[in-house]
Amino acid sequence: MKNLTIFDLDHTLLPIDSDYEWGEFLVRVGAVDEAAFRQRNDEFFAQYQAGVLDPVEYLEFALGTLASFPRERLDALRAQYMREVIEPAILPQAVKLVRDHIDAGDLVAIITATNHYITAPIARAFGVEHHIAAMPEVDAQGRLTGKLAGTPTSGAGKIHHMHAWLERMGRPFESFERSHFYSDSHNDLPLLSVVSHPIATNPSSALASHAQAQGWPTIRLFND
Repeated sequence: MKNLTIFDLDHTLLPIDSDYEWGEFLVRVGAVDEAAFRQRNDEFFAQYQAGVLDPVEYLEFALGTLASFPRERLDALRAQYMREVIEPAILPQAVKLVRDHIDAGDLVAIITATNHYITAPIARAFGVEHHIAAMPEVDAQGRLTGKLAGTPTSGAGKIHHMHAWLERMGRPFESFERSHFYSDSHNDLPLLSVVSHPIATNPSSALASHAQAQGWPTIRLFND
């Protein structure tokens, strides 16, 4: 594999934010208190859009919600969420983009700031084997504790986790002839600035302006 290709997930491959929509799904099915949960979920989402989100604070809110359910119930909710929310949002043009890189022989991964429990089945649905996301802490019995294990996979943290993953693969970043990163968000500027081929994908206005100034290519897989 000569080339490395990395995809962000939310608003890049998906026209939605899988983390935010998970919260909305829990409200809709009555699994959480609507007023209290939606207020906190909306506050965190606004902070993310403004680029001022504390990733640990948010992740421990999200992971604490996961940990509040018995595992059997949580798994059933996730399966329903995949059917009702995620599968309709997986669009052919996004699947084709991923498949084109896989078929070209690239080493392909999804790196997302959203937690691993929610995004693991989404990565599988795209046919992507390598998936890097915020890891929930589990106890000795394998139960979610509501805490974050390790460091967030957001901002510059994506660079750290990418290098750690590649080292485990025995393929350091410098060994690739070309490296691509597709993202919609200015929050991903650290990793976009490291790869040889950054691609602004369905970009936010802030990223679109930066990409234009830098001469980076811009693509739109959908209008979201």
